[in-house]
Amino acid sequence: MAMTNTLPKMVEARQTYPSSQPFDFPSLLHERFTAARIREQIKPGMKIALGVGSRGIANLQEIVKATLGVLINAGASPFLIPAMGSHGGATPEGQAKVLAGYGITPEIIGVPIEASMEVQKIGTTLGGLDVVFSVPALKADGIVVLNRIKPHTDFRGTIGSGIQKMLTIGFGKQVGAANAHRAAARVGHEMVIREFSKIILNRVPVLCGVAIVEDQHHQTADIEVLRSENIASEEERLLKKARSLMPHLPLDEIDLLIVDQIGKEISGSGMDTNVIGRDITGYSTSLHSNHPVAPHIFRIFVRDLSPATNGNGTGIGLADFTTSRAVKALDLQYTYINSLTAIGLHPAKIPIHFDTDREAIQQALLSLASATPETLRVVRIANTLSLDRVLVSESCMDLINGRPGVTLVGEARNMEFDSNGNLLQL
Repeated sequence: MAMTNTLPKMVEARQTYPSSQPFDFPSLLHERFTAARIREQIKPGMKIALGVGSRGIANLQEIVKATLGVLINAGASPFLIPAMGSHGGATPEGQAKVLAGYGITPEIIGVPIEASMEVQKIGTTLGGLDVVFSVPALKADGIVVLNRIKPHTDFRGTIGSGIQKMLTIGFGKQVGAANAHRAAARVGHEMVIREFSKIILNRVPVLCGVAIVEDQHHQTADIEVLRSENIASEEERLLKKARSLMPHLPLDEIDLLIVDQIGKEISGSGMDTNVIGRDITGYSTSLHSNHPVAPHIFRIFVRDLSPATNGNGTGIGLADFTTSRAVKALDLQYTYINSLTAIGLHPAKIPIHFDTDREAIQQALLSLASATPETLRVVRIANTLSLDRVLVSESCMDLINGRPGVTLVGEARNMEFDSNGNLLQL
C-alpha cells in the first residue's frame, strides 16, 4: 500500500469553560431529599432499592455513598440494583463487575448488591408490548433511581438519557432493554421511553429520581431529587441545562479525528455521537462536505478501548480506522449482546485496523485523497468526555485563533511515537 511519511505537526489547544463549585455530597443529598419531601416518606425498616447504571458518572462512588447515607439515616435498609439493561454481558457477574470498576462493591459501600437478571411483567403499552421490571427491585418497599441527565446518543428529543430511560431499559435488564429497543425501532425512542416509564411509575413504588447534571469538565454541576410525579416534566428542564453544558470539539469540520479511547463509561455509544456528529444508524464517508449535522468529521481513528469498558467495544464501528490491539481487546460477547439488544449494528462493526498508530494515521490521511496531507485538519482527543485539552494540526491554528474559550499553547511539534510506532500519551 502506498504510504505518506509526511504527518502534520500538532499543537496543544485548551478549551476553557466555567468551573462548577465542589460539593459536599452528604450535605447536598440530605438537603435535596429533605426539600423534595422524600426523607419524610422513608419509614424505619423500609427496604429500598437504589438503581445505579453503567455510565462513567463523575464522583459516582461518593454520590452513591451519600444517597445511601440519607436512606440509612432515615432508618431504611437499602440495597443496590445494577440498572444497566444488557451491559456487562447480560449476566449478574458481569453487571457486578461493571459496578466494581467504579469502586462500587458491597464491601466499599456497605450494602448488598442484588445483580439478578430476573424480570417480571408489570403491564403492556403501545398496543400490547410487554413492560418488565427487575424482580429484586419489585420486592423492595421503595425504589430510588440514580442517573445522569444528558443528551442521548441514539436519538434527539425533549428527553434523553436519564431517570425515565433507566426505569425503562436499565431496570428492565436484558429482556426489558430488548423489548424497548425493538419497539423504538418502529415508533422512536422518546415515545417508547415515555410510554414504558409511565406504566412503571404508575405500578412500581418509585420514591424519587436522583438526577445528576455534569459540566464541560465532566464534573458534577448539580444534583436534584425529583419526586416520582415530577420526573417526566423535570427531566425536560434538566436536559436543556445538560445540553447547554456539553463540551464540543474546537472545529466544525475536521479531516481526521484521533480518539485515544472509547468505552461504555465514556458514552453509551462508546464515543458520544453528539460530539462526533455521527449517527449510530449509519454515516457517510464521502469527502463532500454536505453533512447536515455539525461537526462533520471525514475520518475517525480510534486507538484503544478504555480499561473500564471491560472489552465492550460498542462504538468502534463509528470509526473508520482502529488498531489491531483494540480489536484484540474486544470482548465480542459483551459487544455483540449490547449491540443486538439495542438493535444498533453499526457501532459493533470492526473497522479497518493496523498494527501501529503510525500506520493507521498514515492510511487515514491517505484515504483523504489530499496531495498535501500535512495541511489536513487533524484533531486528537483523549475521549469524547475530556475535551478541555486537545491537540490540533498546524492547519487548524488560524481557524482556532480568536475563537472564544480556545487558547493555543506552545509551538507545533511532530507527532511523537514510541519504539513500536504508537503515539505517546496525550
